[in-house]
Amino acid sequence: MSQTQIITKIITDQGILPLYFHPDEKTSLDVLKCLYDAGIRAVEYTNRGEAAYRNFKQLVDLRNQSMPELKLGIGTIKNLPDAKKYVEAATDFLVSPGWVPEVAEYALQNDLFYAPGCMTPSEIIAAENKGIRFIKLFPGNLLGPEFMSTIREIFPSLLFMPTGGVDTTTENIEAWFAAGVSAVGMGSKLISKKLMEARDYAAITSATQNVLEIIRTIRIK
Repeated sequence: MSQTQIITKIITDQGILPLYFHPDEKTSLDVLKCLYDAGIRAVEYTNRGEAAYRNFKQLVDLRNQSMPELKLGIGTIKNLPDAKKYVEAATDFLVSPGWVPEVAEYALQNDLFYAPGCMTPSEIIAAENKGIRFIKLFPGNLLGPEFMSTIREIFPSLLFMPTGGVDTTTENIEAWFAAGVSAVGMGSKLISKKLMEARDYAAITSATQNVLEIIRTIRIK
């Protein structure tokens, strides 16, 4: 199984890709620990400036020391230099807010999982024609489950993950999965700035476990 296939399986099996950023190194490390403790095995850290790069390298070290099963990726990759920088820092996968052809080409050449953000059928077609099989629907709250259900039959070989505004409620998650997504990306609705600032890691763990249980329940219906 290729690395791209391995990452794809982990994300789709857990049905969620948590994503977050915090400028403080310790907070970033503690959030990663609580996500791992909740049962998460793939996490996206958001690329926001130099603090993100410094923190990411520490997250990789922590993962290597005590979380061998975890796949750690980097999000908000908007250009090839950033992609290469994070690959050198040992990222397991790349995620973008938009369609970046040069990053897609680089990822495909190096067996790297890459999820581009797409908002239109034209962007999805461009990604599919390049060889990408996992699409991040962004922003999810603007597109909605109806968009997913409308385009699903046009792209039978692709996997989709909405990100941006996906809620932690059963109703919202169920609507997305019923529309045909393979996973949901969750950021501030799951790992809020308020919880991170309060260092309420128990609440983040509990909320993550709850979402995982919602997804499990949906899938066995």
